[in-house]
Amino acid sequence: MKVQARHRLLPLLLALAAGGASAADGMFSLSGFGTLGLVRTSTDDAQFALFGQVRGADKDPSAEVDSKLGVQVGAKFNNVFSGTVQVLTKANGKGKFAPGVEWAFLKAQVTPAVAVRAGRMGAPFFAVSDFRDVGFANTALRPPKDVYDQVPVSHFDGADASYQLATSVGTLTGQVFGGKASDTSQRYKVDVKSMAGFNATLETDAGLTLRLGYAEGKLTVGNAALNGLVATLRATPFASVGNQLDPNSSKASFSGVGLTWDQGQWIVNAEYTQRRLKSFLADTDGWYVLVGHRFGPVTPYLTVSEARTVDSNVNNTIPAATPQLAALKAAVDGVVEGQRHTQKTVALGARWDFARNFAFKAQWENVRPDGRGYFIVTNPNWGNGKTVNVFSVALDTVF
Repeated sequence: MKVQARHRLLPLLLALAAGGASAADGMFSLSGFGTLGLVRTSTDDAQFALFGQVRGADKDPSAEVDSKLGVQVGAKFNNVFSGTVQVLTKANGKGKFAPGVEWAFLKAQVTPAVAVRAGRMGAPFFAVSDFRDVGFANTALRPPKDVYDQVPVSHFDGADASYQLATSVGTLTGQVFGGKASDTSQRYKVDVKSMAGFNATLETDAGLTLRLGYAEGKLTVGNAALNGLVATLRATPFASVGNQLDPNSSKASFSGVGLTWDQGQWIVNAEYTQRRLKSFLADTDGWYVLVGHRFGPVTPYLTVSEARTVDSNVNNTIPAATPQLAALKAAVDGVVEGQRHTQKTVALGARWDFARNFAFKAQWENVRPDGRGYFIVTNPNWGNGKTVNVFSVALDTVF
């Protein structure tokens, strides 16, 4: 059983949570969050993991997929300037369970309606980008992979500006941002340069929140083997295929709309997203709908989601006329197939808020991938028609 993450997190997590919800000393404040999770699936033919992770769960349970610990330090210098640093420990794309700086920014509240930040911030691609790692803040055990696995970076270095406007309908917030992002996904370096985008959010008094967002940039994936294949193709009459596979400085965009309704006993969350690229990575669409109902401290919920590959972005025109060409064609097909992320998921779960700042969650997912889907470490027995059951439990806390 892969339980190393649980053993590392448990003593520190319980000690912090027992010590108090937050600590403050003058201008500084301390807070944090944590999750102890365990995942098991119904197959040994592939592994269930979050995007970018190199190890996951199969019939052998894993505590690394969902377990994490975040510690956040805030500083308020005066009525205008403040700062935040967040360190997050989780299983990363390098195959390690290690801490990393997720946030480190300075903020200027220029006016009550205008704020400017600079430094490292959460990449604002999704409806719950700012708290996607805070399990306690989310109804479900984890954000739906069919949507949230589309983007390989979770933070960016740069600046943003936001403006809030009170309307007769509710509070409208506009945000513009720009900078660059860098991370490691399945041991490959991922860089997004010249990143820019915007978000618009409307929060109504009736508990309804609507969100619209768009971002674009230049994406580079540091894959030496793929660069070698591209160079080989460019030395043949099939250079156009190599150009389509090129993982360097390719145009990438991501857009999405979201809806959240939380009023009284009912909870509804929904998102629809589109990823569009000019590289070996496929164009994808993703959507989900979550419906939950509170029965006192217990909240059962149902989530339906889907990830769909819209375009592989590669037209493999290489003929299999010779053994050498057949091998080259197969190499290109292998790259394309590895990026075909199509699957449908139905999830049933329940959240139990059994104590102050503590919630226990249990979730069952039925995943039907078309091809590889978002599973990793697939073996030759993996193929179309597979249906995988994923069983997860988690203990969430904030402090």
